[in-house]
Amino acid sequence: MKKKALPPAGTRLMMSGNEAVARAAWESGLALASAYPGTPSTEILEELTQYPDLNAQWAVNEKVALEVAIGSAVAGSRSLAAMKQVGVNVAADPLMSQSLAGVVGGLVLVVADDVGLSSSQNEQDTRFWGRFAHIPVMEPADAQEAFEMTKAAFDLSEKFETIVILRLTTRVCHVKSLVTVGERRAPNSEGGFTYDPNRWVLVPSTAKRRLPLQAEREKALKAESENSPLNVVEQGPDKRVGFVTSGPGYLHVKESFPDAPVMKLGLSHPAPFEAIRAFAGTVERLVVVEETEKLLETELKAEGIGCTGKDILPSNGELAPEILIPAIAKFLGESVPVRKLAHDSSLVFPRPPTMCVGCPHLGVYYTLSKLRRQVTISGDIGCYTLGALHPWKALDTTTCMGASLTMALGLDKGRLPKDADKSVVAVIGDSTFLHMGIQGLLNLVYNKGNATVLILDNQTVGMTGGQDHPGTGKDAYGMPAPKVDFIKLIEALGVKPERIHKINPYMMPVLFKTLKEEMAIPEVSVIITDQPCVLIEDHERFAPYTVIEEACTGCGNCLKTGCPAILVRKREKVAKNGKEQELAFVDIDISGCTGCGLCMETCGPDAIKRMVPPAKTPKEAQAHG
Repeated sequence: MKKKALPPAGTRLMMSGNEAVARAAWESGLALASAYPGTPSTEILEELTQYPDLNAQWAVNEKVALEVAIGSAVAGSRSLAAMKQVGVNVAADPLMSQSLAGVVGGLVLVVADDVGLSSSQNEQDTRFWGRFAHIPVMEPADAQEAFEMTKAAFDLSEKFETIVILRLTTRVCHVKSLVTVGERRAPNSEGGFTYDPNRWVLVPSTAKRRLPLQAEREKALKAESENSPLNVVEQGPDKRVGFVTSGPGYLHVKESFPDAPVMKLGLSHPAPFEAIRAFAGTVERLVVVEETEKLLETELKAEGIGCTGKDILPSNGELAPEILIPAIAKFLGESVPVRKLAHDSSLVFPRPPTMCVGCPHLGVYYTLSKLRRQVTISGDIGCYTLGALHPWKALDTTTCMGASLTMALGLDKGRLPKDADKSVVAVIGDSTFLHMGIQGLLNLVYNKGNATVLILDNQTVGMTGGQDHPGTGKDAYGMPAPKVDFIKLIEALGVKPERIHKINPYMMPVLFKTLKEEMAIPEVSVIITDQPCVLIEDHERFAPYTVIEEACTGCGNCLKTGCPAILVRKREKVAKNGKEQELAFVDIDISGCTGCGLCMETCGPDAIKRMVPPAKTPKEAQAHG
C-alpha cells in the first residue's frame, strides 16, 4: 500500500474528526490500533494505516478489537480501539471487566455515536458506558478538539491506569475543519508486562479486591474533572439562560445564542458538579443541551442543581439551531421565530437508498421475491439489508449483526401452525458472518434447526466502503493475509458437505433451482454466492446491455431486479382481460451498466441484448456465455 506523505509539525490541515484522531494517536506514540469498520468510525483505522511505526489491524468484531488493544496496553504500549456506538454492545464484556483491572500503557476507546441515525439501527448514547464501567468520557466538538482530546485521553489513561472513552458523533467524525498538527513522541519503550495475577487474572477473588481501587480511581477522576482545562466556562452578557453542553451541542448553542453564558464539558464524565453548581449561580436559568439521552440533566438534578433539558428539547437527533432557537424562545415565553426555508423541499425528487448497478445481491433478492409466499426471511446488517425495500421486499427481520442465523432458529422452532408450510431462510454477508455469524450457524446446526442460509460473499465489507477482512486474503494495509475457506469452515461447524453450495448469483436459474431444492430439505443447508462487490478492484466489468426498443413489450419484469441502470422510457395504460394494466417500456444506462446480465435473464421477449464488446475475455465467456 502506498502511504501518503506526512505533513510536518505546525502545518494547518483541513481534517475530519476521524483523520484528526488518527494523526493525534500517531503523535501520541501509538503502537497498536484495532477496529471493526462501522460508519461513522471507519476512517480512523483506515487513516492509521497511512502512518509509520505502528500496527493497525482490522479485527473480526468489536469485542476482539478491544481485547487486542487491551492486551497491547497491558503489555505497556499505547493502544487504541475504534468502533461505532452499537459496536460497544459487542465489546461490553471486556470493557466491563478490564475497567477493574485497568491498563499500563494508555488505552483510548474511540466510539462514534450515530446521532440522527444516518447509518445505524438504533441511536444509543455511549456516555452511559462511562457511568456503567466507571471510566472517563471525553467529548470533542470539532476536529481540532478531537485532535487535542485524543492526546489528552492517552495522558489521562496512563495517569489513572484506566481505559478512556473518546466519544465522537457523526458530525465530528465527518465534518472537516482546520487542525494544527505536531510531532510524534517516541512510543513507550520501558517497562513492559508485569507478572501480577492478583490484577490481571480476574477471578471473583481478584475482582473483589479491585472494586475498592476502582472506587478510589473514580473519586480521583472526579477531582480531576473539577479542575480540568477541558471543562471551560465562557461568560456572556445575556444571563437569562446559561447552557451546560458538550460535543457538537456546544457549537449549536454558540451559533444559536452567541451572547449566552456557556459551560462546555470536554471531560464530561465524571461531571464537575461543583463547577457546574457555581456556573448555575451566575445565570437565571440553566439548560442542559446534550445529545441524545437525559443523562447529565438527571445527574445534576440528583445533585440538587436546578436545570431543565429534555422537557423542552427532543431526546433524539441533533440539537441544531433550528431545534434550539424555537425551544428556548418558547421556554422564555417569547414568540417562536418562523423558520424560512431556502427551498421548497417538495420539489426535490425523492432518492430512496438502493443497491448499486450490477450488485451481486440483486439476483439473490429477485429470486427471494419470487418465492415470497413460501418463505420467512431473516436478515442481517449490511448492504443486503436493502433487500427489505422496493422492489424486492424480501426481508422480514433485521435486528443486529449475526441475528439472521440465531433468529432463523427461533423462527423455525417457534413457528405456529399458520407458518407450518413456510421455509425459513437466513441472509448474511461474508464480513458479518465472520463478525458474529459463526456462532449462530454452529448453534443452528447443534440445535437441529431447519433453515437455509444464504452467505452473500461479495469479498469485502461493502456497507462501510470496501474494507478487508479474514475472508478477502488481505489485511488492513492491503497486503496478503491468510484467507478463510468458507466451505471448510462451514463443514467444520457441522453442516453436511452435500448441503453446502457455492454458486454465481448472476446465474439466476441455478440460484433459483438450488434455493428451491435446499428449502425442501428439513435441515440446515448453506448457499454461498461468490461474486465481488462492483465497487472493489476485484470486480470485472463486462460489455453493457441495451434494449431493442421495438422488441420491448413493456412487461417491466426487468425492473423487478432493482438495478438502477434500468430506466423507464415511457409508461402506457392498456386494457387486458377487462382490467387496466400499466406497461413500462425501458432503456438501459450503458454508462452505468456492468454487463452482469441479470436483466437479460428476466426478459421474456428477449428484448435485452449485450452490446458487441471490442473483445471477449475467456473469463467473460465462461461467466456469461
